[in-house]
Amino acid sequence: MDESRADVVRSIVDANFYMTLGTADEQGNAWASPVWYATDDYHEFVWLSAPQARHSRNLAVRPELGIVIFDSRQPPGTGQGVYLDARAEQVADPDLERCLDLFSTVSRRQGLTGLSRAEVEPPVRLRLYRATVTAHFVLSASDQRLPVDLR
Repeated sequence: MDESRADVVRSIVDANFYMTLGTADEQGNAWASPVWYATDDYHEFVWLSAPQARHSRNLAVRPELGIVIFDSRQPPGTGQGVYLDARAEQVADPDLERCLDLFSTVSRRQGLTGLSRAEVEPPVRLRLYRATVTAHFVLSASDQRLPVDLR
């Protein structure tokens, strides 16, 4: 790998728009969901989801999740992805303004609109969620998971 592992993580996260959440319910039944994400530090990722969505219900009972960010348009055997261990939750009021600002800043940078509190609080359907990363990984050329230190 020519680039440092940290540079690989940053370049993949910065170049993509969607991450796939790997969640499980109380019985351990797995579910994968792609979501648009916003981050500015590679340690906290925010997205918008309905609390009734299967992945949101899963996170309410089992907040641990796996995340992958990968550009699937790459030719087989040439791609690189970012793999994350994380804990997720619906964003609570004390952090809502900060997370809304992050979401809106990244949204506007990508040509989208920002969000207001009124768009993520009852009675509307969607809420803001966040994942806090506990470990970052990339794969080696021999398909081994390599830890990445982004401190």
